[in-house]
Amino acid sequence: MGLVEPIAPTDRTLFGPRGAALGSEAGPLFVCDTGHHRLLVWNGLPDQDGSPADHLIGQPDFRSEGRNARGLVGAATLNVPTGVSAEDGVLAVADAWNHRVLIWHGYPARSNQPADVVLGQRDFVSNAPNRGCDMPSAASLNWCYGVAIANGALYVADTGNRRVLKWNRIPEADGTPADLVLGQDDFETRDENGGRMPGAAGMRWPHGVATDGDRLFVADAGNNRIMVWDAPPGRNGTPSAFVLGQRNARGVDHNQAAYYPTAASLNMPYGVAVLDRKLVATDTANCRIVGYDLDDLAMEAPAHWLAGQTTFEDKGENRWSVPQRDSLCWPYGISVSGTMVVVADSGNNRVLVWEAIP
Repeated sequence: MGLVEPIAPTDRTLFGPRGAALGSEAGPLFVCDTGHHRLLVWNGLPDQDGSPADHLIGQPDFRSEGRNARGLVGAATLNVPTGVSAEDGVLAVADAWNHRVLIWHGYPARSNQPADVVLGQRDFVSNAPNRGCDMPSAASLNWCYGVAIANGALYVADTGNRRVLKWNRIPEADGTPADLVLGQDDFETRDENGGRMPGAAGMRWPHGVATDGDRLFVADAGNNRIMVWDAPPGRNGTPSAFVLGQRNARGVDHNQAAYYPTAASLNMPYGVAVLDRKLVATDTANCRIVGYDLDDLAMEAPAHWLAGQTTFEDKGENRWSVPQRDSLCWPYGISVSGTMVVVADSGNNRVLVWEAIP
C-alpha cells in the first residue's frame, strides 16, 4: 500500500484558521490560515462562497505550506499565526510560535511583502521565546496568540506569559517595549493567575482583547471567563472590575462546573469583539457565539444574543450534525468592522462572514 499524499493547500482552502479581520467594511479581509502557516488576503470583502484569496504572506505560493516556509525565520514568514487585527491602514499579526508580532504600516499590497516592524524579538531573524531568557521582559513575548489594534493603541495577549501587554501607540521600531502589563504585577513575572489564587487581576490563558473606547475586555480562556475593566487601566497589574462567565472572580470551571451551558456561563472563550452596543464572544468549546448588552454588563450578567446553537442550554460541534451556514465548530477569533462580523470557524476549516442587522 503506497503512502497517502497530503492534501495541498490552495487559494480557496483553509486548515484550522484561528484569526480573521477586516480592514474596513468593504475589505480587505485578512485570515490567519493557522495550520498552513500563512496569512491569506482578499483585497475586497468576498461576496461569494469559496472566493479565492488575492495574495498571501508566509509561503512562496498558494500550494506550499510549512513552518516559516520550511526555511529560516524572516520578515515575511509565519509559524502558527493566530491573531490578526487591522485598523486605519495598520495590520498586526500574532505570529505565535515565532513568539513575535508583525506589523505592517500600510496593508500589504503584494504577496510576501515584508513586515515593517517586529515586536517580541530584536530583529526579524530571531524567534526564541522571551528572547531566549528564562523570564519575560517588557520587550519579549512567549506564545502570543491574540492581538488587537484599538484607538491608536496595540494590545497583545501574551498567552504563554499569562499576561496582556499594551503599547500606547503603534510601535515604529523593532523590539519596542510595552507600556503596560495586565495579569502580572510587573514585566518580569509570568505566573499563572499572577502567582495567586484565581481572582480579578491574574490570568491563565488570555487570548482575545477588545475595547469599546472606555472599557477593556479580555477573553481569559483558561479560566473560562471574560475579564472587564470599567476604564482603561493606567498601572501594571490593575485588577478587572468584574468577570463574565463565572459567579465571581474566583470561579474558573467551564460552564460553572456543569456539563451544559447557560446564558451566564462560558467554556474556553477565545475571541471577543464589540459590535454596536453589544459585546460578542466566541464561546469556543460550547461551539457558539454569545452577545451581551454593553449597557447591562455586570458580574453574572447573562448573554442576550446567540448564534451557532438553538438555545443557551445547547452545545455540540455543528449542533451534533453536519456543518450548516449557521453552525459552528470550535470558533476562535471574531472581529467586527462596522456592521460586518467575521469569525474563524476553526473546526470547520472556514471563515464565516455576517452582516449584522442594526
